[in-house]
Amino acid sequence: MDTSVLRSAYDRFLDAAAIPDLGEADDGGWNADQILAHLLSVDASIAAVALGVVAGSRPTFDNRICLDSWNLDRIIAEHPGRADLIDHVRSQANVLCDIADQLNEEAASVLVPSLLLSNDALVLDQPIPLASLIDGLGEDHVPVHTEQLLGLRVAVPGHA
Repeated sequence: MDTSVLRSAYDRFLDAAAIPDLGEADDGGWNADQILAHLLSVDASIAAVALGVVAGSRPTFDNRICLDSWNLDRIIAEHPGRADLIDHVRSQANVLCDIADQLNEEAASVLVPSLLLSNDALVLDQPIPLASLIDGLGEDHVPVHTEQLLGLRVAVPGHA
């Protein structure tokens, strides 16, 4: 698989995550730490699915644990600060991309039963190719969360 789009999406995401003065979401949504924890959970889950496929099992992907507030709080508590969370996301994204880089066409085309929710709405409930699950991160998921982070910037008085 070609992970150049995913790697670029993560570069932009990590740059946004490192912006100082990220505040709380105006709409009561996730803060920066929760977004980072969510991506850690998603990346680990998809990496596990990919490794399962390579191992010969036929795993499923269900993102509900990646949305669970208890799980996000647990992940955040395991890191001493945002910089550590950012470093862990960077490392986990590299692991996922390295795994994806090694997938052959046969493994990438394995259908993975997938259940995806977003904002309590069902987005997907059907098998999709493993490559589509991974590519969807770079094409949609990570960029959406990058924009979410950028929306958390706090205006600093006297700066444009």
